[in-house]
Amino acid sequence: MKKPNPVGGMRHVALWVNNFDGCEYFYTELIGMQVEWRPDADNLYLCSGCDNLALHRSDRPMTAAQHLDHIGFVLHTEHDVDQWYAFLKGNNVTIYKPPKTHRDGARSFYCEDPDGNVVQMIYHPPISDKCLKE
Repeated sequence: MKKPNPVGGMRHVALWVNNFDGCEYFYTELIGMQVEWRPDADNLYLCSGCDNLALHRSDRPMTAAQHLDHIGFVLHTEHDVDQWYAFLKGNNVTIYKPPKTHRDGARSFYCEDPDGNVVQMIYHPPISDKCLKE
């Protein structure tokens, strides 16, 4: 099987946070990220141009070992998502679900790396269209 087009970099991180309000303040007011989407009171998506940080409220105790929900690799087109899905599935990578198009126009799927970390392969229009085509 032929390898798909190269990834466009890792520009998306999602974090579980206990101090949701403090983290929102830190990333927006101190760091300067802009609110991209707030689907509900427990989830917030931030952007500073060519990246995306998701904050997900958690009430479970956090350990120093892991706060990460998943990492995302931004792809150039929606079609690339499907090609990466077929490629990774063909290489026996654990896939959670087939690709899905989201309400905001993004298309993605989730898989696992060999250590069990969740990885999202995503076409996300604000990032893919602006940052990968410049």
